[in-house]
Amino acid sequence: MWHALLLALSLMLVIEGLLPFIAPNGFRRLLLQVASQDARSLRFSGLLSMLSGVALLYLVN
Repeated sequence: MWHALLLALSLMLVIEGLLPFIAPNGFRRLLLQVASQDARSLRFSGLLSMLSGVALLYLVN
């Protein structure tokens, strides 16, 4: 189980690193837009992200 968890974490880090590596200026603009959102919008985005991840895990397994 730990092996699969570490593989998933490693893949997540690689995927998250793609945008700042490929387009650092666009990534900076994206971070500024996210920082200007209110807490409710950020929570909703986080909820959608988590639900999408759970749905994807369900479909894969």
